[in-house]
Amino acid sequence: MKLLDQVRDVLRKRHYSIRTEQAYVDWIKRYIFFHDKRHPLEMGATEISRFLSYLATEKHVAASTQNQALNALVFLYKQVLQKEVGELGPTERAKKPERLPTVMSRGEAGRLLASMTGIHQLMAKLLYGCGLRLMECVRLRIKDVDFEQNQILVRDGKGMKDRATMLPEQLRPLLAEQIKRVLILHEQDLRNGLGEVYLPYALERKYPNASREIGWQYVFPADRISVDPRSGRRRRHHVGEDGLQRAVQRAARTAGFTKPVSPHTFRHSFATHLLEAGYDIRTVQELLGHKDVSTTMIYTHVMKRGGMGVKSPLDTLE
Repeated sequence: MKLLDQVRDVLRKRHYSIRTEQAYVDWIKRYIFFHDKRHPLEMGATEISRFLSYLATEKHVAASTQNQALNALVFLYKQVLQKEVGELGPTERAKKPERLPTVMSRGEAGRLLASMTGIHQLMAKLLYGCGLRLMECVRLRIKDVDFEQNQILVRDGKGMKDRATMLPEQLRPLLAEQIKRVLILHEQDLRNGLGEVYLPYALERKYPNASREIGWQYVFPADRISVDPRSGRRRRHHVGEDGLQRAVQRAARTAGFTKPVSPHTFRHSFATHLLEAGYDIRTVQELLGHKDVSTTMIYTHVMKRGGMGVKSPLDTLE
């Protein structure tokens, strides 16, 4: 088996997402080509350090990008080649810029949502109303919308963690209507001998009929049937995230925004507005699914009070 096929095989056995698989394979290929197509077994810590330093000094990649490349190479050596690389030598590290997140006011969030229509407006409302990440929204399944408990269950979020967040009252009828449309589409697929969706991990083997059950269907299914790149089976996947990204950009132009906004800006605004409303930071941390409260703390720096909550002496003048 070729090396990259070995990498894919191990990644799939360990249940890595297809996006991580594509990213890791790409980094490993770039690492090999950077060293004139030498086999990784002939290389080690020195070559890894050189490659990572090249990314930082020549390609000027972000710190997160350099970390992803390092993770891919560590995976290659440890999990695929079963080889310890030891301590890396002197490595130029990419600098992580300390940037504050872009946050909308409540009025701006309302204007942006009002400039959107249809399915993209509903998805954007989920991002702002529930604090979902973009991929958590597009991957949402019907079974994880809990109307009885007024909550949405986020499965395998960042860090492969599950969490629960609120289901806003305003979204209940909109989601119920969307699920009705999905049910009609799913019944059509079943009549055509289709109706399958991707199931995570070994669930497909354990529950062979679950992939056709309505609960496992995506709340936001794709318009077309596609071929699963791993199994080769014809399935209906979820919508692509790029459609919502473009819709947000169009809405921002229509609403006359000058600040840069993206789907993730809704999540930033969700967190900031909850803190401004007086909710405990630990509660907001749980709703966002942050591992460390220090990640959530960044939103205290962009709250409407500004300046760490300090009142300017200029505003105290008589």
